[in-house]
Amino acid sequence: MAMTLRLTDDEASALRRRSELEARSMQEVARAAIREYVENHSRAELLDQVLEQELPRYAEALERLGH
Repeated sequence: MAMTLRLTDDEASALRRRSELEARSMQEVARAAIREYVENHSRAELLDQVLEQELPRYAEALERLGH
């Protein structure tokens, strides 16, 4: 899927510098950044879901350990 990404001048300059440092295209760097963002946030959301579901089950034991 093609899309247009509008960046500020500062964002474009930072992306350009990063792509030059890594000897990769700006598109490759931007796509990698998006993948990393999505993966990190997906893991955090999954962990939050698991904790929300499982913590109540162990609340009494956790309370005892805390005292």
